[in-house]
Amino acid sequence: MENGELLQMRGICKYFPGVNALQDVDFTLRSGEIHALMGENGAGKSTLIKVLTGVYVKDGGKILIRKEGSNEDLFEEAHIRSPQDAQNSGISTVYQEIALCPNLSVAENMFIGRSGAVTNWTEMNARTEDILNKLCIPAEAKQQLGSCSIAVQQMVAIARAVDMKCRVLILDEPTSSLDEQEVERLFVLMRDLKKQGVGIIFVTHFLDQVYEVCDRITVLRDGTLVGEYVIEDLPRVQLVSKMLGKDLDDVADIKSESDVKPVNKNTTPVLEARKLVSNAGIKPFDFDIYKGEVNGFTGLLGSGRSECVRAIFGADKVLGGTVKVNGVKVKIRKPIDAMKHGIGYLPEDRKLDGIVADLSVRDNIILALQVMKGFFRPFSKSKAEEMAQKYIALLDIKTASSDTPIGQLSGGNQQKVILARWLLTNPDFLILDEPTRGIDIGTKIEIQKLALKLASEGKSVTFISSEIDEMLRTCSRLIVMRDRKVVGELTGDDLTRNKVMSTIAGGEEV
Repeated sequence: MENGELLQMRGICKYFPGVNALQDVDFTLRSGEIHALMGENGAGKSTLIKVLTGVYVKDGGKILIRKEGSNEDLFEEAHIRSPQDAQNSGISTVYQEIALCPNLSVAENMFIGRSGAVTNWTEMNARTEDILNKLCIPAEAKQQLGSCSIAVQQMVAIARAVDMKCRVLILDEPTSSLDEQEVERLFVLMRDLKKQGVGIIFVTHFLDQVYEVCDRITVLRDGTLVGEYVIEDLPRVQLVSKMLGKDLDDVADIKSESDVKPVNKNTTPVLEARKLVSNAGIKPFDFDIYKGEVNGFTGLLGSGRSECVRAIFGADKVLGGTVKVNGVKVKIRKPIDAMKHGIGYLPEDRKLDGIVADLSVRDNIILALQVMKGFFRPFSKSKAEEMAQKYIALLDIKTASSDTPIGQLSGGNQQKVILARWLLTNPDFLILDEPTRGIDIGTKIEIQKLALKLASEGKSVTFISSEIDEMLRTCSRLIVMRDRKVVGELTGDDLTRNKVMSTIAGGEEV
């Protein structure tokens, strides 16, 4: 047995009706390491984490934890049947959706639900300040949590876990809503905890981050263990290959696989906006897109990318400006107006604005078309099923049936359902806002290829992503945002990472 092992999961099995979610999976975590858990959506990552944290009860296998203060080879079996059992075993989780109370202070969030941990407000605030200082977290005990950035809120959640003497810390997609500086600040905290001997399980879809901060990688595929690897022994191309279960050709050359014709700017734009402004605080901006084009908005988090497309779609209140569709002036004041003019919109936050979690996959797919038709003229079940099955097959949506509630699907499959919803309306112009956030690399590539395929068929697509390389692979024209205003437009030879970054930075060379 290797020295330093802290947690052993052996032969873990978990079954759901019709699905073997985990089949004899082994996982080992060592003290003082950051261990990436990788795999496509549906590979079993979330299920394994939920078994470890007591959200699910395993159907087979053992979970062993080294006895605290014991020799390194002395383990005892942990019987984890609830989140409280996991917590009692020193296992804590910080999820992508932060499970704290933004209306309470930082200190109150640190100690809420921890009966007897402190005896009065003074002690609570003092202990919180001490923890924040030790972990170099830029917040104050009495500060309302909701006034902190998402990154700081996540750090507070981590600090709470550390103060509760966690030995195993699970970070589930903690960086998906953070900018580069916030990610680096989080990594500093993770490295500090690593030095203190905490074992960290890092679940993410960002390959660059894995290779920047992790020591080992465990890869799952289709509910089975592919292998565990030391980070230096697994080049990125091999990691992607193992996740997908097949050799991956050069991902950077996605464009060459599609037949996107050069955009003819002498034609009338499919959509043309001038001096458009909404109540979301963006500066008035101009925008146009042509038939068969994939363009995109790029910029740092908070730059105004999403606010621009929300204004185009009427999702935010439009305060001024003009819009023409195929050369004809129109009014788009709410989403149904945009839909009637052939515009579809996949929103940035699929959980908040996209899926209806309790509805079936079928009902989620037909939702937009049903809205356009009117709810007093419902589709027959057979027609709805026919439409749903077409897109389940077309987009390879992994679901037990069309009756399955969409909330039970993996993130990548939920995203495919929302894509199916808009493809069913046959839009002339489709807006994809962060369509690949929080999903596996295989599905990311499928969505990028789909955007280019739609353009090759004469559709117009606006694509937004936090990953510049993804934008460069997908778009033929980039609109650059900074401080909620358009600061540049890049095409042709200017479509490089350095040019994008220097334009965002105000012309400074990278």
